[in-house]
Amino acid sequence: MKHTPSLDLYRSLFLPRAVEERMLIALRQGRISKWFSSYGQEAVSVGTTLAMHEDEWICTMHRNLGVFTARNLPLTKLFAQFQGRATGYTKGRDRSFHFGTREHRIFGMISHLGAQLGVADGLALARSLRGEGKCVLVYTGDGGASEGDFHEALNVAAVWNLPVLIVVENNQWGLSTPSREQFVFDSFAVKGPAYGIEAHSIDGNDLGVVLETARELTQSIRQNPRPILLECVTFRMRGHEEASGTKYYPEGLIESWQAKDPVVRYRQAVLDAGSASESDLKTLEDSLAAEVLNSLNQALEEPKPEYREEDELHDVYAPVPTGPTNEVPPSSDRKLRLIDAIKEGLDQALERHDNLVFMGQDIAEYGGVFKATDGFVERYGSDRIRNTPLCESAIVGAGVGLSVEGYKAMVEMQFSDFVTEAMTQICNQAAKLHYRWGQQADLVIRMPTGAGVAAGPFHSQSTEAWFARVPGLKVVYPSGPAQAKGLLLRAFEDPNPVLFFEHKNLYRSVEAEVAPEYYSLPLDRAVRVREGEAITVIAYGWAVHWVQDWMKRNAEVSVELIDLVSLRPIDWATLEQSVRKTGRCVVVQEDTFLGSIGSSVAAELQSRCFTSLDAPIEVVSSADLPIPFSAELERGFLPHERLEMALNRCVKF
Repeated sequence: MKHTPSLDLYRSLFLPRAVEERMLIALRQGRISKWFSSYGQEAVSVGTTLAMHEDEWICTMHRNLGVFTARNLPLTKLFAQFQGRATGYTKGRDRSFHFGTREHRIFGMISHLGAQLGVADGLALARSLRGEGKCVLVYTGDGGASEGDFHEALNVAAVWNLPVLIVVENNQWGLSTPSREQFVFDSFAVKGPAYGIEAHSIDGNDLGVVLETARELTQSIRQNPRPILLECVTFRMRGHEEASGTKYYPEGLIESWQAKDPVVRYRQAVLDAGSASESDLKTLEDSLAAEVLNSLNQALEEPKPEYREEDELHDVYAPVPTGPTNEVPPSSDRKLRLIDAIKEGLDQALERHDNLVFMGQDIAEYGGVFKATDGFVERYGSDRIRNTPLCESAIVGAGVGLSVEGYKAMVEMQFSDFVTEAMTQICNQAAKLHYRWGQQADLVIRMPTGAGVAAGPFHSQSTEAWFARVPGLKVVYPSGPAQAKGLLLRAFEDPNPVLFFEHKNLYRSVEAEVAPEYYSLPLDRAVRVREGEAITVIAYGWAVHWVQDWMKRNAEVSVELIDLVSLRPIDWATLEQSVRKTGRCVVVQEDTFLGSIGSSVAAELQSRCFTSLDAPIEVVSSADLPIPFSAELERGFLPHERLEMALNRCVKF
């Protein structure tokens, strides 16, 4: 139904323009330092937001100020966020529009432009699983639509029939790069059919058209869940951000678009419809301008954040629910292989958490390439055990979105090497979410890893150190079946993103006693495998078994073996206590040396325990090479021979 231009809608459109005008003045006055302008694009954000229900999520980008104003965020708090004040939505930890708010159902952007699209898939999947008849709105720009995340997320949305409206704000420039250098088509509407998605293109500077179209499409999505692509053709009147300017625009381009200014056009439409007089409009504009100025002045008086390390560290992770955990696995005379213990842990987690969803390539009917989920789809159904397209970034993003909507998610990387495709979602989205705006990412990522199976350089890498250095992630690496089951169950209890490493070569070669009941082990503890007096050996994963083999051959040496287990956080207290007792230490790992877990552990312990050491701390690592395929070359790459020499050298030093 065609809407009648109204004073209320003009208010919604003019408010972000009033903010724009004030921020540009404040920039010139030196009162603020940076601004990403949506001047001239307000109709897109305002029109699409007003078509959404208040309890429906919106995933925003740089130029969506109108979303925040249309969702009625308090202006003073919004300005405090822009200025990095302690009372802003991120407590000064992030700037401008890099924030979200659960209260207003806004999931804020990160700088990696396509990352919101995968999250929108997860938010939409949650609403779909609950059968709620709701829609999710996500924005991207013409530049951001060149990102791989765009293509992955559209494909997943199409395959899963997700209720999401994907709005491409085509403002025709990516910073200084014109559209003709970004893509070779006239309209983003051509993208839809390639994915089996309905697509539309409209004038994004006409509020009436945007609002009518968005209302029609969102209502259609609620009634018939599916993704729809909507291109809104508009123009960025200001620079990408104010410091970059607009000198790259051809002469006359800005002037030609000023004639299509959405605020001016809608103002005239209100007058033409007789919905308000010139006096009414002027009164409203003056009132909103005064409100904006007053809110900005108040925000500039808000306190700046003070660095208190305890507070900052406290907010990196979501609080972990208290509950019983075992210090050691329960005793049992039943033996399981590592892969069987992991499968049992996954099964018990699905039973315990009815909001847990598994996602991964070939994990349903096929049961995963290592058969860890074999039979699960028959037991728990395809809603919870979900085969995915080959798009790791979108699926991890979907896991984040599911978590925001109260689900738990498990993503299986077919091989940990493939995780490179999802680095942005893991390290910049999930890891920083709680620190930035207090939102948990209840996500477990299973990582089959390691060498020893002659799989070559793209299926055998040790990737754990890539993540152990990222605050906000937890990284665990079990070496045996009972430990793996308990840690995995605890990982599902933890509301933070946990990367769970499983050594492929141990899946079917290691067997140990595993209790059949549900039990969980702490994620932040090292394990003293054996007490000793002569030397501390620290290892994790497959390397624990190498050290145990050496100990059998050298039974006369009193070795204290520490299984690191938790790679982030590291249990420094246990390590330091052991090294101070023995005075000697060797760290053994499968990874290469530079930037590794072992090198970090050795450096820290060397500093902490220097006065107690009787020998330098050594790190035994694999050769500084990509992992070769041939079994003969792989044996040379791995540190078995260097392990023997290093342990003997340290003991005899």
